[in-house]
Amino acid sequence: MTSSVRRAAELGRVLAAAAALAGAVAALAGAVAVFSVDAHEPAAGAAPLMDFVPPPAGSYPLHAIMRAPDGAVLDLDGRRQPLRHFTSGKITLLGFMYASCSDPHGCPLAYQVFHTVRHRVATRPELRDRVRLVSLSFDPARDTPSAMRSYMAGVAPAAVEWAFLTTESPRALVPLLDGFGQDVRVAADGGGRPLGPLAHVLKVFLIDARGTVREIYTTSYLYPEVILNDIQTLHLQSATERTMR
Repeated sequence: MTSSVRRAAELGRVLAAAAALAGAVAALAGAVAVFSVDAHEPAAGAAPLMDFVPPPAGSYPLHAIMRAPDGAVLDLDGRRQPLRHFTSGKITLLGFMYASCSDPHGCPLAYQVFHTVRHRVATRPELRDRVRLVSLSFDPARDTPSAMRSYMAGVAPAAVEWAFLTTESPRALVPLLDGFGQDVRVAADGGGRPLGPLAHVLKVFLIDARGTVREIYTTSYLYPEVILNDIQTLHLQSATERTMR
């Protein structure tokens, strides 16, 4: 048995118990759906403040780090699609998350930053059609397509694409986690029931239009201004390459 299969089986046993909570999550999602947009979506100016000045866009290189892995994901309608459909063709900002995360330095922070980046990209005509955001759950037992649809119900319409994705099972998820180098740990009791939230290091990936990861952000460097400069840098590089052809 390969390490990925063993890891999938182990994660599957832990998350299988969490599936019993799906009904409660669905009920909670229904309650969340009746809130106003402002109750779920942070203000555009609420992103964390930097204590440094980032270099100007285009003044530095963003080197290729690795190819973004591919695998089967589920969209909000439950349709199986290859992840590459969401990591190529546009500059993509991708982050792993789970809907029930309450760590202020984890998924809620990423959601807040994503919202701010999306809002600012939408104001730039040269970028708005060339950028997408992707939130991919690593809790498939509870974050079903229906639960993800309720989670994103508070996201206001905008010209900038924001895809909310999940997977069919831990077996489908593990190759994506391994490919991106995203660790997830689940503490469980003797019966395999989760003892608390999923433990993970927050990582966000900037992927160019060809599907290559060009930057990886962690909590200490996850600022909208930095991400926007990096997006603009990739856009400028792409424009230069098109001119030289």
